[in-house]
Amino acid sequence: MSSCDDSARAVVRCAGVVKDYHRVRAVDGIDLEIDRGECFGLLGPNGAGKTTTVEMLEGLTAPTRGTVEVFGQRWGMGQDDALRQRMGMQLQETQLSELLTVEETIRLFRSFYARGKTVDAAIEMMALGEKRQARVAHLSGGQRQRLALACALVGDPELMFLDEPTTGLDPQARLAIWEVVEAFKAAGGTVVLTTHYMEEAARLCDRIAIVDRGKIIARDTPAALIAELEAEQIVELEVEGELEDGTLASLPGVTGHQRHGVVHVLTVETLAACLPALLSALQHQGVRLQRLTSHEPTLEDVFVQRTGRALRDA
Repeated sequence: MSSCDDSARAVVRCAGVVKDYHRVRAVDGIDLEIDRGECFGLLGPNGAGKTTTVEMLEGLTAPTRGTVEVFGQRWGMGQDDALRQRMGMQLQETQLSELLTVEETIRLFRSFYARGKTVDAAIEMMALGEKRQARVAHLSGGQRQRLALACALVGDPELMFLDEPTTGLDPQARLAIWEVVEAFKAAGGTVVLTTHYMEEAARLCDRIAIVDRGKIIARDTPAALIAELEAEQIVELEVEGELEDGTLASLPGVTGHQRHGVVHVLTVETLAACLPALLSALQHQGVRLQRLTSHEPTLEDVFVQRTGRALRDA
């Protein structure tokens, strides 16, 4: 494919991508198109195929079948070095030399690119000034993640891949990384983000694809996916005793019912109509209410509806 002006094209495009490892199919026919300037999230549990998909998009792993294009070019067609000059990557577990200092590490990564930010600018961007001369071995988990992100940004990329960038971080460290990603995107950068944190996807992503067992099972903006639930509230309850089949699904205001072990989950269009009828039905059937909570619908609820499993338990 020609390397002419690609300003009007999708930055990332893949079609029918499959990846097999011996007898295991890690990715099963994924199609994606990611536009310039957007943050696109791949959301799903560990083992869903997110990291494998990203590795194929990055050119680190070849697909078993299907095509992958970045900036209108396919990997392995003689343009790989030029493509990588336009990309930054933060891997799920970025392995950095523990004997190097923060400054030396960023300087090393800067040397890989023909152009980019200064080492000082990258250190300042990630608030690593106080740790400039500290060795990587002495950094906390959050500081290591910030250093890895500095290494991904020092080449001033147009496209950045972030694979689980905030896993294991405390809320303050996670927020700091979110702010850097938002600033990169505001400056026109494109982000491909994998995460299993629903709140991270909701905040950062323009569009998301929910991945489960190597397949995309839902794809849209976070707001549109949540709207598909047709729910004002999500009601979760535990009861002592067995309810008759169909009792909860037939309650007024209820648009959906799922059961996960002892927990019943209702998507509720009208909470005011549902709750009195729910309590009356429990009393009529002699079933004791153990716990009841409600919350506004989230991407977690979308995942549960699509897969029948909670993301954290998947």
